Amino acid sequence: MSTTTEIVLPGIVEPTGLQVQVRELPAPGEGEVVLRMDATGVSFAEQQMRLGKYFDQPPFPFVPGYDVVGTVVAVGPGVEPSLKSRRFAAVTKVGGWASHLIVEAADLVPVPDDVDAAAAETVVINGVTAWQMLYRTAKVKRGNTIVVLGANGGVGSTLVQLARHAGVRVIGTASTRHHDAVRALGAIPVDYRDPHMYDRIRELAPDGVDAVFDHVGGTGLHESWRLLRRGGTLVNYGSAATKDEPGNAMLPVLKLFGRLMLWNLLPNGKRAGFYNFWAGKRFRPAAFRARLRDDLTQVLRLVGAGVLTPQIAARIPLPEAASALALAESRTVLGKVVIVAEVSS
Repeated sequence: MSTTTEIVLPGIVEPTGLQVQVRELPAPGEGEVVLRMDATGVSFAEQQMRLGKYFDQPPFPFVPGYDVVGTVVAVGPGVEPSLKSRRFAAVTKVGGWASHLIVEAADLVPVPDDVDAAAAETVVINGVTAWQMLYRTAKVKRGNTIVVLGANGGVGSTLVQLARHAGVRVIGTASTRHHDAVRALGAIPVDYRDPHMYDRIRELAPDGVDAVFDHVGGTGLHESWRLLRRGGTLVNYGSAATKDEPGNAMLPVLKLFGRLMLWNLLPNGKRAGFYNFWAGKRFRPAAFRARLRDDLTQVLRLVGAGVLTPQIAARIPLPEAASALALAESRTVLGKVVIVAEVSS
């Protein structure tokens, strides 16, 4: 029996309230492997979980960590022994902030040898989310114009790069400190702090846009809807605007769902939807896993080919996960804060 070092979220605490624990890790069961973490990261989900605001998070205490890239060090019964010593990515929802963790072998997606673990980590949940929103939800096409809110973030920067590779014009919002970086990714930057931000976007796209990717929600969601031309699609994938609001975590989400459903009933040819990464897993797990494997494989291939440049805001060792979470929440970074097993000198 081996041990694992884990970062525990004990309750609604500040990032400094995260706890480090070492415990025994049981042997993997049927269909399971032990994954040695090479890289994990901080997504917006963990920031919501810290406040008890992620709509289906487990009860406290638990180990956060939405996704992970790691190396298989042990396999359980029914698992092909050749998986040992190979590197894979997995989406875990929780549990990734650990030196070693048990994962179902069916959830593993191979990571190419020529892709660095931290680079791969930036595009696991972020890359699949961006890919599926672009191609499965909005169905963007060459020549389209889209708006990406938070174009400097983990999902946003990936969205920009995928869209530009597909021949799509991108208008991206970000603070002015990130405008040069957003411009380098291929988007037209607009200051998200500008009170006339939506007017600025309309000046750039006077005939409307084909899709808006909005993770903010709140009162600005209606403005995102108004940006669309006839036939356009609003893709909402979060409610950052309500993260710090007290009360039931489900209420803002339910209000958001209701608003999107009502908009879809309007006879204006527009569509609105909420992107749910986990849609279909409960009732069609095999189809869900196949779709995830296909989409992540495509994204990792683009990273290996140099089409996608991973945006790594920082590499922070696992025991310092509190610093990683605080940095991600500071809203000062470009890309994703990556947690690694150790930092090379």
